[in-house]
Amino acid sequence: MKRYSRTAAQQCRYYEVGNIFEYMVETYINGNFSSLRELYHELNKEARKDFIDFLFYEVNPQYHIEILKMII
Repeated sequence: MKRYSRTAAQQCRYYEVGNIFEYMVETYINGNFSSLRELYHELNKEARKDFIDFLFYEVNPQYHIEILKMII
């Protein structure tokens, strides 16, 4: 079943993680690129914006462009 338009809090509960954004980045770093894309597209519009903010403020700059290319 596809999940769409979920808040970050809903995704945290569903995937049983403390921070869905950290989980998404770790997924990418571990090489599971398709999962990152799916996780991103499950988020609602506001949560997607929050993820982009998280990406720029909390993630090592070497991953910014790679992750952005992967989710778009």
